[in-house]
Amino acid sequence: MVHDIECHPGQGAKLVRAAGTYAQIIKEPASLCLVQLPSDSRCRATIGIVSNPNHGARKLRKAGQSRWLGRRPIVRGVAMNPVDHPHGGGEGRTKGGRPSVSPWGKPTKAGFRAVVGVGKGRM
Repeated sequence: MVHDIECHPGQGAKLVRAAGTYAQIIKEPASLCLVQLPSDSRCRATIGIVSNPNHGARKLRKAGQSRWLGRRPIVRGVAMNPVDHPHGGGEGRTKGGRPSVSPWGKPTKAGFRAVVGVGKGRM
């Protein structure tokens, strides 16, 4: 098992750097080493596993811990005002009144056809 893999010799570690991650060497002939990620035998890797394998499994105890990691709260569009989101506003609770869109009005759900000009037929 290895970690901190370089993509190009002397470039510095680019792959498999996060806590608890590792790659496996499949076979090691004379000139090239075969890792489960694209690599070159002149590139360096550190043998072993990155420490703290339980990094992804830890439970955040309070909202502040999530903020320390740079994650901001997720606010629903229907809970906003109409100036902030297309789904916002209305008297009482509403369902949005239109298909799911981003705060800038772009459709967000799967199946959205991103090709320009589709659906504009001649009449």
